[in-house]
Amino acid sequence: MVKAKKHLGQHFLTDLSIAQRIVDNLTPDPKQVMEIGPGTGVLTQYLVQRKDIDLNLIELDNESVEYLNAHYPELKGRIFFKDFLKLDLKEIFQEPFALIGNFPYNISGPIFFKVFEYRNQIPQVVGMLQKEVAERMAAGPGTKVYGVLSVLLQAFYDIEYLFTVSEHVFNPPPKVKSGVIRLVRNKVEKLPCDEALFVKVVKAIFNQRRKAIRNSLKAIPFNKEAIADHEYLTRRPEQMSVADFIELTCLVEQNPLK
Repeated sequence: MVKAKKHLGQHFLTDLSIAQRIVDNLTPDPKQVMEIGPGTGVLTQYLVQRKDIDLNLIELDNESVEYLNAHYPELKGRIFFKDFLKLDLKEIFQEPFALIGNFPYNISGPIFFKVFEYRNQIPQVVGMLQKEVAERMAAGPGTKVYGVLSVLLQAFYDIEYLFTVSEHVFNPPPKVKSGVIRLVRNKVEKLPCDEALFVKVVKAIFNQRRKAIRNSLKAIPFNKEAIADHEYLTRRPEQMSVADFIELTCLVEQNPLK
């Protein structure tokens, strides 16, 4: 029996109907799928029944890996005992792949920053994570939870908050509710601005989310006088849409320091 390990953020889902529901929200596009942190295989048992996908597992807990190898011999060679956050995903996949999982709460943010990094290789993500983080990713402008991940991910993905999961259907139960979301890659292949600069601008602005954007942009070197009268500079971060952030980054890029 695999014991949940606190340092790995493990909370094993016990309601099989929810596991089935999560798996049902994964479409077979692309066919290659990686499940992150399968633990005791609560999602895996339904994923292996899907003949329309090719399943791979990545797990950091050695005890779980031994359990999975013993119970899913059909996945031999497809169960990776590795840290997803440290892995070069192109070592495993040379083609597009989807992600699915009950993501550990303590690394859910870093997981999705990595999704953003590999956005051109990951067209779909279905997963359960802390409700607050899930809501943040799907949030639009004008809300308190709208933030860095909201903007970066929504620039390249359509994000849908699917349903909420009670804390009482886990062993051990977490202290918060969970949320299940789905990300599907949109048709944006490339932004009309420098994408690394876009990330810097978004992060700089939300790092001082209570201030007007004029003050937040002081950390970014560019000719600020050139856009001194622009309305964006009087706004706060939550008043900016994804398109606004892209346009602002274009303005920063078009006005370098001389």
